[in-house]
Amino acid sequence: DEKIGGTVHLALGASLPESGGKNVSAIHWDMVCDMRQGGETSADGELFYRDGKFLI
Repeated sequence: DEKIGGTVHLALGASLPESGGKNVSAIHWDMVCDMRQGGETSADGELFYRDGKFLI
């Protein structure tokens, strides 16, 4: 699901040492957002992206 066309993959937390990352975290949290037609993205209950367009 991280390699689907029309999506954005965002990861928070510990990075991979092989990529040069130096941050230390107890978690690694992956998020995939569907940016294609029909897709919606919200944060804190506020819709900010729908059908390929930012709303704010």
